[in-house]
Amino acid sequence: MITSVFKKSTPLNFSLVVILMLVFFLLFQIQDATWLNSIFSVLGKLGLFTVLLVSVFIVSFISKKNGLSKDSTYLPFFYFLFLLFFPSLLDDTNLIISNFFILLALRRLISLQTLKASKEKIFDASLWILLASLFHFWSILFMVLVFISILFHVYNDYRNWILPFIALFVAGTIFTLASILFKIDALSYINRSVKVDFEINYFTNNYQNWSFSIYATVALFFLFTMLATFSNKPLVLHAALKKVIASFFIGILIYIISPNKSNDLLVFTMAPLAIMATSYIEMKQRKLNQELVLAILIICSLFTFFSQL
Repeated sequence: MITSVFKKSTPLNFSLVVILMLVFFLLFQIQDATWLNSIFSVLGKLGLFTVLLVSVFIVSFISKKNGLSKDSTYLPFFYFLFLLFFPSLLDDTNLIISNFFILLALRRLISLQTLKASKEKIFDASLWILLASLFHFWSILFMVLVFISILFHVYNDYRNWILPFIALFVAGTIFTLASILFKIDALSYINRSVKVDFEINYFTNNYQNWSFSIYATVALFFLFTMLATFSNKPLVLHAALKKVIASFFIGILIYIISPNKSNDLLVFTMAPLAIMATSYIEMKQRKLNQELVLAILIICSLFTFFSQL
């Protein structure tokens, strides 16, 4: 029954996801309602929610446009459920914006398989990733995905290998101008950002630990099913799916090496994981299996969300 609700892509289904996102976003934000006292704070929260909402629909667009999922609402719903695992993420402006830019880059890189406007796509993706690194430095690791995409599709033109470095020069120029304009100590900012920390000892309560453990279990399940059924996927989708899987592992690497570690850093894994979850739920299988997996995921996400409020 649950799967039937999101099986089709209709305005009503998308509206349901939007309403659910708004409700849970407000449930988290009203814990400290002091932001309601300032119009600028209210506008800030509205902008943050808008970026989150647009991020969800970018992921859905990427998947449908490139044939990674059917015409359903599963993907935005899965992405919404994964967000609930770590409610503090709903107030982390830097990570939300950084992930938003990464999704814009991912959109360009996956569509590179059409071989249309390949140079523009490589440059755009590189620039989006470099802009994302201004909000969370280690998201720059997604530049690896740019070179993977070039290797898959347009490796024989040397100019494609140079474009990411041109984007680096442009992003560096923008950052320099912004630091001068807003009087930012660029060297101090870079020094604070370029740090590595492998320790995972940030858990302040058991609920954060449980949330991480459940999310990791869910991620392993969908990753394993994707790898196990990969050979059954249409050959034309293999390159795109490899990039999705690679982006998931890059997201994990960002979590592992980032300083000031928190569960929120797993936001970079949510888009590829939502695509893998949608791929699983849309496979031909017993309806009972689909219902069971979706029901368990809903229960887990609600439990982790409310336990951390």
